[in-house]
Amino acid sequence: LHSTPSPPTVSKQPINQSTMMKTAAILATLFATASAFAPTNQSPRTSVAQNALIDDAFGISIETGNKCPPLGRWILEDANENGIKWWQNAELKNGRVAMVATIGFMIQKWGIHMPLYLGPSGSNAFHPDSTKDWLLSSTTGVTFSDIAHADPLDTLAMVPAAGWVQVLFAAGLFELTAWKRQWNDGATIPGDYGYDPLGFTKREGGWDSKELTKLRMMEIKNGRVAMMTMAGWLSAESIPGSFPVWHP
Repeated sequence: LHSTPSPPTVSKQPINQSTMMKTAAILATLFATASAFAPTNQSPRTSVAQNALIDDAFGISIETGNKCPPLGRWILEDANENGIKWWQNAELKNGRVAMVATIGFMIQKWGIHMPLYLGPSGSNAFHPDSTKDWLLSSTTGVTFSDIAHADPLDTLAMVPAAGWVQVLFAAGLFELTAWKRQWNDGATIPGDYGYDPLGFTKREGGWDSKELTKLRMMEIKNGRVAMMTMAGWLSAESIPGSFPVWHP
């Protein structure tokens, strides 16, 4: 009988929570923008009618030769009109989140902070320190001043679990509202969730006006740029020297 050697012992190192949060943020952003880089060929299963349905979808523009990029075409090759509408909504929502994220990222990097409402004296937009620190979490001991002094990605690990529960709850509530508007109420325009405080859709011509059509396309393009921007910034923050081209 021959004894089987035992496998070598591998030491287990604890994974830093901040590193996990950074990695998750990068992967999520890269996944949202991956369709811009696909060098795949068109599937032979895609019919002429399906190609027309995809290429005529709102959001296809001159930047890609007025045709859907290869990866997007592969994803949508079996999609009907409702499927394409679902992906249009997904792109718009990701783009809107990315645009807000770019603003938050820049504000944090520039050291500009919202003053605490009715907060202690000394707290203002450019001076986050105050005469008395306010706790963001009594469990972890993290204060608002700690958040103000941290780098954007480091703040992710500083948010307590209860804070993330609130974020997920708010996101879920928004998703339910968007789903009801788009699928139950039958809204025909992707991204139309019934919230228009500035009255863009109430102008003459409504959704069919040239002005609003131009604004819709501008929103899509700005959202795409914002997703690319966040992917680059997150990479540069997590791996210094990795953006725009890796260098040691």
